[in-house]
Amino acid sequence: MRCVALCALLPVLALTGCGALADTGDGVQVAAGFYPLQYVAQRVAGDEAKVEVLTAPGGEPHDITLSVRETAMVAESDVLVVAGGVQPAVDDAVETAAEDGIVVDTAAPGFETSNAPQIRPHDPHFWLDPLLMADLGDAVADALTEADPDNADAYRGHAADLRHDLQRLDAAYEQGLSDCRRSTVVVSHDAFGYLDRYGLEFAPIAGLSPGAEPTPADLSRLQDLIRDEGITTVFSERLVSPRLSESLADDLGVGTGVLDPIEGLSEETRHEDYLSLMRANLAALREANGC
Repeated sequence: MRCVALCALLPVLALTGCGALADTGDGVQVAAGFYPLQYVAQRVAGDEAKVEVLTAPGGEPHDITLSVRETAMVAESDVLVVAGGVQPAVDDAVETAAEDGIVVDTAAPGFETSNAPQIRPHDPHFWLDPLLMADLGDAVADALTEADPDNADAYRGHAADLRHDLQRLDAAYEQGLSDCRRSTVVVSHDAFGYLDRYGLEFAPIAGLSPGAEPTPADLSRLQDLIRDEGITTVFSERLVSPRLSESLADDLGVGTGVLDPIEGLSEETRHEDYLSLMRANLAALREANGC
């Protein structure tokens, strides 16, 4: 496996596994683990490279298994964009099947810049921070440039356009959440911590795993919190059952809403994208918190 200088050039994302463009005759091939990674990869690749995703729309990214075809995608891709620790099946495939592909792993050390906080090992949901998504875009552009230097200017231009859009989104969150009556948000699982730099505090019903069950003591503490702070909304999310959120809200006579962790698209959101879903989350947070 040929080592490339790119691995030493990225201050924001380490690239593991280095190689040249596979001679497939189909141009540059990119495989992304799940939707947020796919979104960035597609924005940066433009028309110069083909991007495929390893998690089907509507699928829960944490629990996927890879088919023979998807494992072949990992083996044959020139660039792989993954979030180590989020998808064990993808991690295993990258370790055992990836050959000459350049791997952009958001869990690798060094994922930070002066503009965004460091990625948190205990919480992989970095994509809810627009500035970290912009950093990922720059890293993908560097990887694609190494794989396909003839289109370097296009990749870097696409990444710059993406960063512009994400900086505008960041500014919208800063402004939109700067003057709210409440700052605490009750959510279905602990996936929104990266939004805390906008002044929010999150009280999850379940832990980092969407399928985790709260204890009776957990529910009692949440009930007290909702009553004491005048919280008006308990948020559920797409791709997992709203049962716990709806039950808690019903018990206290408060409303429900949807806050999307944007781990994947659903049938309902198939025509949306990362930016529109983040804006919808912002509108939901503003309404719930009296901003």
